[in-house]
Amino acid sequence: MNPISLASGVVPEFGPLDTVRAAAAGGFDAVGLWVEPAQWTAETTREIRAALADEGLPVLDVEVAWLKPDAALGDHRRIIDIGADLGAAHMLCVSSHSDRSATVAELAALCRHAEGSGMRIALEFGIFTEVKNLAAALAILDDVGHPLRALLIDPVHVDRSRSAIDAIADIDPALLPYAQFCDAPAARPDPADFDAVITDAIDLREQCGAGALPLGALYHALPAGIPLSIELRSKALRETFPDPADRARITAQATRAWLKVLQ
Repeated sequence: MNPISLASGVVPEFGPLDTVRAAAAGGFDAVGLWVEPAQWTAETTREIRAALADEGLPVLDVEVAWLKPDAALGDHRRIIDIGADLGAAHMLCVSSHSDRSATVAELAALCRHAEGSGMRIALEFGIFTEVKNLAAALAILDDVGHPLRALLIDPVHVDRSRSAIDAIADIDPALLPYAQFCDAPAARPDPADFDAVITDAIDLREQCGAGALPLGALYHALPAGIPLSIELRSKALRETFPDPADRARITAQATRAWLKVLQ
């Protein structure tokens, strides 16, 4: 069965230490951490490293490097450095550059910066970004060409961008070191309604198997056994389970039950 990681978006109102503790209490195999470079200190790194050691948890990914004209590349490099200090395997990256060449250049620069740690720089596509779909993401990664580049698949963004699941099965497995996973309702938001798109992405996700996405087909299109970051951003989940450990526990249980059916 695939290792599962608690994505930071499941517990967005909590800091990195609580996220680590929740992942461990919930029975996850790994954890993903949200890193705010301006707020992250050397003491934060020491605290999180100690918690990870106490809980025996690896960091699957750190997020988010959001490429855009008014964002400093140095801040994104610092997320890589923080992730490297924590032993993270990947950094999640999205782009709001309307200039495609800027995305290529900055993503390549981040890959070069990550060479010392070996962290993969994973580009996520979605209709809320300027990398709208799978084809656009693959074209950018082709231009980047660096061995540390990667593609991050999220079932919600695959569906909302109408990207073909069959095409995912044809991707070089080396580009897919991990994936995000969750379910969602069938109704797609209007791509022209940015607020509706964001609400769909951060409030309406569902446990695996509880929604209407073709998750089984997507799961089988991905490389076997890769880690899955459970990106269950859900207003209902947050309200029903205000305690982060309880929220993580119910999510891990639901995910493993769904995965077991697929085996």
